Amino acid sequence: MSTRQEHDLLGTREVPASAYYGIHTLRAAENFRVSRHQVHPELIKALATVKEAAARANLDLGYLPREKGEAIIAACQEVARGKLADQFFLDAFQGGAGTSTNMNINEVIANRALEILGLPRGDYATIHPNDHVNLHQSTNDVYPTAMRIAAIRLLLPLAEELARLQEALQEKEATFAGILKIGRTEFQDAVPVTLGQEFGAYAQAVARDRWRLYKVEERLRQVNLGGTATGTGLNAPLKYIYLVNDYLRRLTGLGLARAENMIDGTQNMDVFVEVSGLVKAAAVTMHKIAGDLRFLSAGPRGGPAEINLPPRQAGSSIMPGKVNPVIPEMVNQVAMQVMANDMVIAMAASQGHLELNPFAPLIAHALLESLEMLAAAARIFRTGCISGITANAGRCREVLEQSPVLATALLPYLGYEKATEVVREAEASGRSIREIILEKGFLTPDELESILTPAAMTKPGTVKTINRLQQGQGLCN
Repeated sequence: MSTRQEHDLLGTREVPASAYYGIHTLRAAENFRVSRHQVHPELIKALATVKEAAARANLDLGYLPREKGEAIIAACQEVARGKLADQFFLDAFQGGAGTSTNMNINEVIANRALEILGLPRGDYATIHPNDHVNLHQSTNDVYPTAMRIAAIRLLLPLAEELARLQEALQEKEATFAGILKIGRTEFQDAVPVTLGQEFGAYAQAVARDRWRLYKVEERLRQVNLGGTATGTGLNAPLKYIYLVNDYLRRLTGLGLARAENMIDGTQNMDVFVEVSGLVKAAAVTMHKIAGDLRFLSAGPRGGPAEINLPPRQAGSSIMPGKVNPVIPEMVNQVAMQVMANDMVIAMAASQGHLELNPFAPLIAHALLESLEMLAAAARIFRTGCISGITANAGRCREVLEQSPVLATALLPYLGYEKATEVVREAEASGRSIREIILEKGFLTPDELESILTPAAMTKPGTVKTINRLQQGQGLCN
């Protein structure tokens, strides 16, 4: 294999001649072989955009010769579009607060810019990863800025997916509005609800998550680009600091602004804790909904079986005909991972010391993973499960009418003594509440049907139009 020699403060190494990366990337690859997780591609793209903004500012201010500056800009644009992705293979778990990743992108952009100029890779006397690509920058302002850009770019699609999930749940709310069923608290029978009301509550919870995530995006817009090593802006000209942020805002279209206190923006990672907390809240909501759907569809003979989930695949290698709730189970697992990532982010953010947090790579990996996974899970949850759910209306009514708690809903019409009598007999005989009420003549079939409607059973107040009640018979005062 053909190689080229590169050197750093530790010595000289042979780098593959065909590689766009250089010696710093090579050493990092050797040092951090700990997982199969690579630096998130959205972070790489964001870093390339930051590098382009810096190159444009330096070019405008005369710190870069035009030919070199334009070549660097062209290389940045290629990386930002996802090209040369195979050159960014470093492990996500790395020491140095992101320096390895910053140097990785500096080297790739420098060598691609050299190639654009028709020069050999490694000709750092012409375009140097530090002196030119990283001019007026530090990992400590570039990396946190890119983290914010990448997070926004993944946060907005998550909010959009949650909006679509909310709409799908609202459609089921309308479809199931007339299906009366038993409500449950603490897994025990409670008063009646409609299946539509259950789905409406799910939709409302998702709506809150969607709105919170949509709003928290504003918290990520404050960047510390131009603060260099500690946020003081050492070695960065004042005109550059203002201009680079102007370019970054234009290139991203994200309404980014320079942080008022760039030392704070360099030291502290609490904004990522805040964002992660709201992502976790959305994961909790989806986890709860998925668990409910698994319970409501359990059976089909040995459980509630009040709804049918769309069958997605065979559920067993030994039990013929078995179909499992695989989509909700996937959602549960993603939600658990997001919750775990939130704890990781909180721990990593809390361990920043003095002027820098060395664990920014861990925060970036965990947050970007959570954002991307939860958006995908929300999409699959909607398309592969929610949209195809059907109701077993007969089963819902059967379970409701067999439950003694139906007597609670009938209490205003029967009175306490009669309701108790009906419950006792139902429990002793195994017969339904409806059957016993009609047998004893406590209500006529028409009166009972007037009461056992979704409107009468699931809204405040009682039915006022039944003759018996209008005459004061069977009324519990």
